[in-house]
Amino acid sequence: MSQSISLLGAPVQGRRTGAGLEGMAEAELERSERLAAIRAGEVASIHSWELVTAVDGPGTRLTVFFSGCPLRCVYCHNPDTMEMRRGQDVELEEMISRIKRYRTVFRASGGGITLSGGEVLMQPVFAGRVLRAATEMGIHTAIDTSGYLGAVAGDAFLADVDLVLLDVKSGSEESYRALTGRPLQPTLDFGDRLARLGTTIWIRFVVVPGWTDEETNVEQVAENVARWKDVVERVEVLPFHNMGQDKWDALGMDYKLRDAQPPRHEVVERVRGQFRARGLTVF
Repeated sequence: MSQSISLLGAPVQGRRTGAGLEGMAEAELERSERLAAIRAGEVASIHSWELVTAVDGPGTRLTVFFSGCPLRCVYCHNPDTMEMRRGQDVELEEMISRIKRYRTVFRASGGGITLSGGEVLMQPVFAGRVLRAATEMGIHTAIDTSGYLGAVAGDAFLADVDLVLLDVKSGSEESYRALTGRPLQPTLDFGDRLARLGTTIWIRFVVVPGWTDEETNVEQVAENVARWKDVVERVEVLPFHNMGQDKWDALGMDYKLRDAQPPRHEVVERVRGQFRARGLTVF
């Protein structure tokens, strides 16, 4: 593309004069062109990116946070990534150029790129093109996903993914829906598919007091994860924190965990023990 397409056309105000109608038509055309570019994978709405070490996969990684997410997790610490409109448009060429810039860092550290969110699978065509380019450059690739939209990731897409950081948020359909507003089954289906393909998985599970820490719930999560044992390299048990509260407040969103405290150390260790009892490597 010769130039970036703006994120969103501003709402047109005023009377429907000839000039006003012309402005509305231009704004509508701009929105239509932007959507077409996103569908073609030429542009993506990106929240941010950062260079991190040993957080979102092995080695030093360029982690790209895509905007937009179908889940509404009550403990989300980045609610500003939930809607695509809050991101910035980034062209494919710019993204690939940034990745190339860090190739020597990736080689030296055993790192690579991680496509995160929000939810990376909200914009699968762009993500797939980035993964293909990285694979062609010999760069290790990872995606960080809830798996809810796993069905949109075709086999060709997953062939360019070396590692999936799979966020399994709760153990039963009822608790998962209460926590995220969405059903659990698509995540389980995606995990089953990754296991069949032999794709390496790192599981992430957040211990949220009163929401996910109950022993029977953890047992359900551990049981689900254990069926992918052959490809699950590690389970990361992450204590809840409410550091995202200020973002919820700034966005005028209702934060349900305002008075929640981080889980006690003994609870976190009990949760880790439940996963280890299934023969899983736990951190």
